[in-house]
This record gives sequence, C-alpha cells and structure tokens, in this order.
Amino acid sequence: MHLVGIAKAAAASSLLEAKRKVDYRELATQKWINRVPAGRHSFDWSINPYRGCEMACAYCYARYTHEFMELREPTDFETRIFAKQWNAPAFRTELAAILRSEAIALGTATDPYQAAERRFQLTRKILTEFARDAGRRIWITTKSDLPARDLDLLEAVSRRHILLVNFTITTLDAQLARQWEPGAPRPDLRLRALQQLSARGIACGVIASPIAPQLNDDEADLLRLAQAAKQAGARWFGGGSLFLKSPTKEVFFSFLAQQHLDLLPSYAAQFGTHARLSPQQQQTIEVRLERIRQATQLSRKAVWSVPEEFESGRQLALFE
Repeated sequence: MHLVGIAKAAAASSLLEAKRKVDYRELATQKWINRVPAGRHSFDWSINPYRGCEMACAYCYARYTHEFMELREPTDFETRIFAKQWNAPAFRTELAAILRSEAIALGTATDPYQAAERRFQLTRKILTEFARDAGRRIWITTKSDLPARDLDLLEAVSRRHILLVNFTITTLDAQLARQWEPGAPRPDLRLRALQQLSARGIACGVIASPIAPQLNDDEADLLRLAQAAKQAGARWFGGGSLFLKSPTKEVFFSFLAQQHLDLLPSYAAQFGTHARLSPQQQQTIEVRLERIRQATQLSRKAVWSVPEEFESGRQLALFE
C-alpha cells in the first residue's frame, strides 16, 4: 500500500516505549495548532498533543481519526498512542501567528492528560509556552486528575490568560465509569483535581458528556453530579447527548453486549441508522440539564473574568 500524509508519518514513527497492552510512538508533525471549522465551536483553534487515547472510552467520537493512519482495528485507538515530536520554536511561531481574539482549545479529540502525558509531558511543555505569552483565551478539556500535577503552572497561565478548564465527568457511579471509560481516573479523583484548581482561582466546570439513555441520563443522578461539581468549585455544568458513528458505534454496541445486554435492542433501534438521538430526545435532555442548573445555580456557559495581568509581560522572567 502506498502511504501518504499522516499515514506515512505513522508508519515511519519510532517506538518510544511499549507496555503490556500499549505502544507509544513518536509522530513527526508539521503543525501543532489547527484551525477548526468556523461557527461550529466556541473556539477557533485546537491542539492535540497525542493521537489515540489510552482512556479507551467506549463512546469516544474521535476513534475514526486513527483510520487516517491506516489503523483500523477496533482497539488501535487505545493501544497505539502517538506522541507528537516536540518542537518549541515551531510551536512559538505558530502561536505568534494566531490573533489574540481567537480562542484556543487543548484536548478536542484526545485527552491532553491521558496516561502518556505522565511520560512525555507534552501538555506541560505547551502550558509552559503559554505562560511566556499573555492575553489569550484558552480552553482545556480533560477526563483526568493529572491537571493537579501542573497546578502551579496552570495558575501562572490563568494570571496572564483567560483560562477555562472543563472536567468531563459522565457519572458518579464508579462501576459505570469503569465499564465505559476504563482507562480514565475515577470520578472522585477528577472532582478532587477540580477542587484543587478551583481553590487556586482557576475557572473550572463539569461537562457530563455524553449523556446516554438508561445509562447516565437519570435526572436525580445528574443532579447529584452537578451538586458534587458545585461543591468542588465548578462554575458551570453542561452535557451533550450520545453521538455514535462508525467505528465508535461498533465499539459502543460491543460494550453494551458485554455490560448492558438488556439495553442493546433499544440502542439498535435508536442508533441503527442514525448517529444521534431524535431532536425530541435531545431537547428532553437539555430541559433536564436546565432544571439542574437552576437548582444548583450553575451556569450553562463558562464563567470567566479577565485576569489582572491579561496584557502584562511581567511574569516572563519566571519561565526564562
């Protein structure tokens, strides 16, 4: 097979480390910061330090991206992890070309704080570069407790930028979390990390995505999650309904067959020919979330304020 582009780079990647179930490889990259389609998101640019994600969430919508590298086995996404080859000068050049009015999101396809980050620290290197800069809007989305490792650095970034951290927590039920996001830290550990960041003045919220029928859509359970988020210092709470397209649909149906066989027929009926719930079902979920937000006085959207040193360069010396 003649390989081109990202598939060629993946085939040529060098092995960095191998664990019992996971291979880590170094991936050459021509671009660190990528433009996202206009109008579809609340941010303009995305950064994903890793391709693939060891958290192995059964519902992960990004699984299809491994197919661009001609990796098509169902488990490739969580067992073949690519760490991008770090190049600080190239990153700085890309960052300098981006308007400060445009928001940058870290972790839009794969988690920037997945297990690989403990070894390769690419997210930490990116944050260090942000700490040299000022005056930007930065989103981080994660399903990990590892941001607590970078607490001092995140606090420094938050003094110079508008920094918003989304913790994805789908449920407080540790058993369900272990079933459908087996490589992610427990929900209580994520809440503890949120509390640590929030206590240092970093704006945080909780996203309960995806919300899946008869699994984590019970209003009382979602209310308890929102209350726990509020107690930990979250400023906003939201969620989106389950989205299933190939190959995620096949992986998710396999999860149901193994863990929730009784739900498989209803899911086959709802998602057999559609990737989303019906508009009416989605509206029901949104109304449910709005009631929960009213009860907990959490915002629907991210709550932020302009930091004192938003335009300042006084902290540069700390990172020289």
